[in-house]
Amino acid sequence: MKPDLSCDANARRYSKRQDTLLVEIASASGVLATLEGDIAYAPGDALVTGPAGDRWPVGREHFDTAYIAVPPTIQGQSGHYRRRANVVWAKQMTDEFEVTLGARGVLRGKAGDWLVQYAPADQSIVAESIFAKTYVALD
Repeated sequence: MKPDLSCDANARRYSKRQDTLLVEIASASGVLATLEGDIAYAPGDALVTGPAGDRWPVGREHFDTAYIAVPPTIQGQSGHYRRRANVVWAKQMTDEFEVTLGARGVLRGKAGDWLVQYAPADQSIVAESIFAKTYVALD
């Protein structure tokens, strides 16, 4: 079971900046090499490119609820998107750590990287060099 960051005194609330992101909707299964590890994706999943050029896959169901198309992009098609306003818990880690994504893969973080929690069982890793560029503190 993953630790719930909302109960961790060292975690703080953040929101993702409302940057416009390039998204490719996957036409076939594959594996994407992210900064934190190789992650499998399925047809229809979103392959998101962040402002720092980093890439990560987002499962289709989560993508449809978390991202909104920027016109002229049509929702569900490749193009430009923005993350809907959200609140996450995040904690900068002092040691190497891992986040298991089940059959999709394992992310590996270095000391200084951030553990980000979207929901108690939904966590990810954001590299230290990218976190400040993509998240804003709420507290």
